[in-house]
Amino acid sequence: MNKLVGITRNFSSSASLNAIKTVTVVGGGLMGSGIAQVTAQAGQNVYLIDTQKEQLEKAQKSIKNNLVRVAKKTFKDDAAKADSFVKESLNRIKMSTALEDGVNVDLVVEAIVEKLDAKQELFNKLDQLCPEHTILATNTSSMSVNEIGSRIKRKDRYGGLHFFNPVPVMRLLEVVKGEQISEETYQTLMTWGKSVGKTCITCKDTPGFIVNRLLGPYSAEAMRMYERGDASKEDIDIGMKLGAGFPMGPFELADYTGLDTNKYALHVMFKKTGDPVFRPIPLVDKMVTEGKLGIKSGEGFYKYNKSKV
Repeated sequence: MNKLVGITRNFSSSASLNAIKTVTVVGGGLMGSGIAQVTAQAGQNVYLIDTQKEQLEKAQKSIKNNLVRVAKKTFKDDAAKADSFVKESLNRIKMSTALEDGVNVDLVVEAIVEKLDAKQELFNKLDQLCPEHTILATNTSSMSVNEIGSRIKRKDRYGGLHFFNPVPVMRLLEVVKGEQISEETYQTLMTWGKSVGKTCITCKDTPGFIVNRLLGPYSAEAMRMYERGDASKEDIDIGMKLGAGFPMGPFELADYTGLDTNKYALHVMFKKTGDPVFRPIPLVDKMVTEGKLGIKSGEGFYKYNKSKV
């Protein structure tokens, strides 16, 4: 997991917006590592950048395990092809703790913590360090794409790419149009999204975009039902899976995405819309304060064996 050396000679960059061949993902958490994985398994070279070496080591292990599962499912009767798929995909991923190692690419996707100042600081650096042709994109799930990129100069080459967890499984990608995005950049992002196996939908920069604007009230009301004692979290989860056909219940989903992320998303949505359905939930606030963030901390609404996640 050493810092990369001479990486600009490893991957070629394209001056054309129409062909994204090299990608950098900044942020090695569940979302970032998932984006890196689907990019690599689609045949593209990708850098995964995180300031924490331990996070990169965790991401590397997670990506390998996920690729093995994909390979077994895709190449059921051909062990040699499965092994080759895993090795070739892993070889396309380079990791580093230095942001500078991943700037000479065609596309940079930001997948760091949902904090405005941190995101703006990162994009300011990327705007200065990346070549002129590089497209910048944020993977924010709740914040304003325009506000995050308000200080960069290349607003015509900037937009939102909102993936969904777990990225290797969830087929949807929301392509969010920044207010000054060019049509060429937009079409390039749509084409790239399809190239990594996603079904792309488009939304303007409205709070929550499409999915979270609708999912937020559903999730919040489920938590309020549990908080009031109307039903157990287990029965609410079972009810939405068996009664509404959802793959995960609201509490399972909250644990997977992270209660801190959920809390912040509600805060942003309430601030932006003023809709009381997004008002803070005391139970969630309390759990976050106690460090019960979901799968990543070992406990949220449910308890988890951290060694297996």
